Amino acid sequence: MFEPFALPLAAVDFRAALLMGGIAVAAFLGLVIVGAVFKYGSLWLQAYMCGADVSLMSLIGMSFRQVKPGMIVTAKVMGRQAGLNIDRQQGMSTARLEAHFLAGGDVTRVLQAIIAAHRAGIDLDFDRAAAVDLAGRDVLDAVRTSVSPKVIDCPEPQRSGKTTLSAVAKNGIELRIHVRVTVRTNLQQLIGGATEETIIARVGQGIVSAIGSSATHMEVLSMPDRISKGVLDRGLDANTAFEIVSIDIADIDVGENIGARLQTDQAEADMRMAQARAEVRRADAVACQQEMKARVAQSRAALVLAEAEIPSAIATAVRAGRFHAPRVPQQPHQAVHEKPCPARRQGEHVA
Repeated sequence: MFEPFALPLAAVDFRAALLMGGIAVAAFLGLVIVGAVFKYGSLWLQAYMCGADVSLMSLIGMSFRQVKPGMIVTAKVMGRQAGLNIDRQQGMSTARLEAHFLAGGDVTRVLQAIIAAHRAGIDLDFDRAAAVDLAGRDVLDAVRTSVSPKVIDCPEPQRSGKTTLSAVAKNGIELRIHVRVTVRTNLQQLIGGATEETIIARVGQGIVSAIGSSATHMEVLSMPDRISKGVLDRGLDANTAFEIVSIDIADIDVGENIGARLQTDQAEADMRMAQARAEVRRADAVACQQEMKARVAQSRAALVLAEAEIPSAIATAVRAGRFHAPRVPQQPHQAVHEKPCPARRQGEHVA
């Protein structure tokens, strides 16, 4: 009678272990799937119902890539509802949104800017909006400014601490002006274009130059619009991220007479220079006078020395016999008949 083939005991144990291992793996995978569905099920269902094209595996992978799944799903839903292209190949795919988030960008703000530009009929794709956002600029504010122009004060009190520009006409009268510049964003030059500070500096420079070229301040007061139009025609918004819509002079006041003050200061400076030169000449004269006095004193000292040598010279001459008293001729009749009186002889002796 035929008997069935009996398996070895070791083979039975191996199959049992393999079966238990398979059951454990299946249970683990089941738990993972249940946990993933429990954690990401609502997000996946939201994306599926809105047609956002986000898979469950993508949501699970976002957790490993340190990406916020809720933000990506919200952005995709916003793009879908706004009618944007969210195709995986050519549109705003999930991978591109994740890449922008990992690069440090604000995905929600970029989507809001693209939607606002799409509603306003402005050509703004995802790549340009992402580049503007990564450059550190507020792309949503740029789109809003492009749709609704904003007004910039020149000068800006918050940055410069001044409320007016100071300009001087050719007649020397100072004018203090406050200017308001209306600008809108130029999205084509938003990357690499100059900021508001450049616009303010250029407008201020143009206003000062225009007033400085005016013959009198009355010309500016009578026709201030000519100054603003002249500045506007200079193309001050070149290579900037803005387009200047208008330049309006909000306030203008007459200041000091700078020309007269400068002339007064120049006259005082010239007077000080003349006084300094006169003081130099006076000091030279005093020094020359003192030098002459010193020379006079030196000459007197030499004279005193010379006079002191006279008695010594006379004594030397007498001792040497080179000094003789002059002989006085006598009259014949005086020598015979007259005799000199003692007083006269005494006087001559004294003399």
